[in-house]
Amino acid sequence: MNQSLRYLTVIGFSGALAACGGDGSSGSIASGETGSVSVGLTDAPVDSAQEVNIEVTALVLQPSDGERRRFELEFPEPINLLDLQGGAFESLITNEEVPAGGYNWMRIELGDDNTVVVDGGIHQLTTPSARGVQTSGFTVPAGGEVSFTIDFDVRKSLVNPVGQNSYRLKPVLRLVDNSETGIITGTVAGELITEECGDALTPEFAGNVYVHEGANSQPDDIGSANEPLVAVPVRENSDYTYTAAFIPAGDYTVSYTCGNDVIENDQEEPSDDNINFAGAQNVTVVADETTTADFELQVQL
Repeated sequence: MNQSLRYLTVIGFSGALAACGGDGSSGSIASGETGSVSVGLTDAPVDSAQEVNIEVTALVLQPSDGERRRFELEFPEPINLLDLQGGAFESLITNEEVPAGGYNWMRIELGDDNTVVVDGGIHQLTTPSARGVQTSGFTVPAGGEVSFTIDFDVRKSLVNPVGQNSYRLKPVLRLVDNSETGIITGTVAGELITEECGDALTPEFAGNVYVHEGANSQPDDIGSANEPLVAVPVRENSDYTYTAAFIPAGDYTVSYTCGNDVIENDQEEPSDDNINFAGAQNVTVVADETTTADFELQVQL
């Protein structure tokens, strides 16, 4: 694990902001005015791999009006995205002064040293191109500070075509303003996990909690018409717990499943897995706060 890895809650990270930026790219670069920007990298994890390592070489910011800003990055080793879970993040740039105004996108550029570890075997991970992967637009406020996190959703991005011993990265990124996000966390009752998982329950796998946008949302699998914003693993500590971090403020439906949500079928398209969900409930995420949603076994009377 990189020594520069930061473990910090969303509350602590965003609370230091003097001002926040928007998530759009409206507004031209203000003449002579600047703002400060910080960018971190996190992961909505996958449970089908032990490591997903990417060689991050640069971060590029594209203003809507003006020259690109490029930041060369040197890490001692590739970043294991699976280390970046539950609110952990890797800092890419911190308090860098840039022209204020709207930006069309930011891009992570990747090198060639990208691998995935599955069942102890190391495999090369093919990436789209040396140009890397891009996010949506954003705004840097004049005279202020803004802090973003790039959520690199490995679960939705890692492609292993059926019948092939190869892996491709089809990046799914989510750019969030840290001042507008909160955390969903909680426990899952062991009795519920045992009932839902059966023989699929192992020390390494205890199911996942899915977070769908909107209250009373009908949970569905990845690749469906109503796929989750994120899906996070349940971990066995003293209890079975989960944490979904960097969630934009708003209403959500959370649910538990022990289903195997395969991302690609043999045509390399999202699979319709028809997985079962349990304990669906509504939660409201408030910026800079932690919301608790626990899952209990419902006893039929």
